[in-house]
Amino acid sequence: MVRVSGGRPLVGTVSVPGDKSISHRALLVGALAPGTSTVTGLSNGDDVARTRAAVEALGARIEEVDGSLRVTGGTLHVPPGPLDLGNSGTGLRLLMGVVAGLSGSTTLTGDASLRSRPMDRVARPLALMGATASGTGERCLPPVTVTGGRLVGIDYTPPVASAQVKSAILLAGLAAAGPTVVREPVATRSHTEELLAVAGADVSVERSGGGVVVTLRPGPLRPFATVVPGDPSQAAFWVVAATLVPGSDVAVRGVHVSPERTGFLDVLDRMGARVAVERRGPGVADLRVLPARLSGTEVLAAEIPSLDEVPILAVAAAAAAGRSRFRDVGELRVKESDRLTATAALVRAIGARASVEGDDLVVDGVDLGAGGCFYSASVDAELDHRMAMAAAVAGMATTGASGAPGGVAITGWDAVATSYPAFLADLDRLTGTTTGGRL
Repeated sequence: MVRVSGGRPLVGTVSVPGDKSISHRALLVGALAPGTSTVTGLSNGDDVARTRAAVEALGARIEEVDGSLRVTGGTLHVPPGPLDLGNSGTGLRLLMGVVAGLSGSTTLTGDASLRSRPMDRVARPLALMGATASGTGERCLPPVTVTGGRLVGIDYTPPVASAQVKSAILLAGLAAAGPTVVREPVATRSHTEELLAVAGADVSVERSGGGVVVTLRPGPLRPFATVVPGDPSQAAFWVVAATLVPGSDVAVRGVHVSPERTGFLDVLDRMGARVAVERRGPGVADLRVLPARLSGTEVLAAEIPSLDEVPILAVAAAAAAGRSRFRDVGELRVKESDRLTATAALVRAIGARASVEGDDLVVDGVDLGAGGCFYSASVDAELDHRMAMAAAVAGMATTGASGAPGGVAITGWDAVATSYPAFLADLDRLTGTTTGGRL
């Protein structure tokens, strides 16, 4: 258990871990490409460490040289035993696509949380391509066994926007006969197709309304070098924290910015946040954040296709004046936890009102900027790193009796190691104190 207390502004600069989504994909594409690729800035979280261990079990060789990883791949094989992805749904789903192209059967599993998460949305298109993926029940819960076959390309429209499903299909498509086409009515993060292009794949992306059509034609890959920028989903926690805590002034350095990943900044801008985006290069920027009084807004799921930032945006909504509605976010129910229920519970625990109406989350804020307050609370993160860090940000903005600093006690903090092991250390540095302490 960790208790994060309020009462001190956040001041200074912070660099978040390398983008987790890009890190997974860099390891997998590097393992599939003959020769040695170089990856710098890889995420240091446990999720990515699990993917690294998995690709090594599949036959890739990885070594650390001068702060970078050298990934030597090109000749993968069925592993000698199950691949344990811990808590990483991204790792498991993307690896399903990779091993579908291998001759033989591979079993993929994970911790209790991951074993409760459905894999049917990947299993169905892989079956159309000629592989089989079997798990527990109709939703194909892990452990999942994937048996590769002679794959054929497909033309597929995922029923729900998912970069993980798209990526699994494209990675399997590298071993398929004929082109593989994925049609997305809502564009999701494009890291897989971008990395495949860097590695020499014949991949094209065509905009279609608000979505995209990605076409991959099988062919050889080549080794590549890439630098992984900071993870915007992790940066979102510091952006909201600096917005809510009076006296704060935070710069988040080297954050990956792309239209599919920065929808949370657009939402916060509508709410009245003060965030300056200073471009440092293609797809990378620094974010400078000052406190602001927020107002409620409506958030469409299409603005944040992965929904990863909804829990921390709900904390911002709890601090705002008026009502916010997050529309069509039912997919939160099948994340690392039931994030829809958990987010509503967190908002209520700190003193705001929240309700779930079908697939919508409705939050009525306390208006921190006009004298409202967050209450001290105890929260169970339920093995979910994003819920733990969202609760920590709420703790930074809590007050107790007579305006004294309050705090939020968070059970299950260890889940944060999956994506941001140094979160508390960065918090302590920004506040100049030991704000986050284990109880």
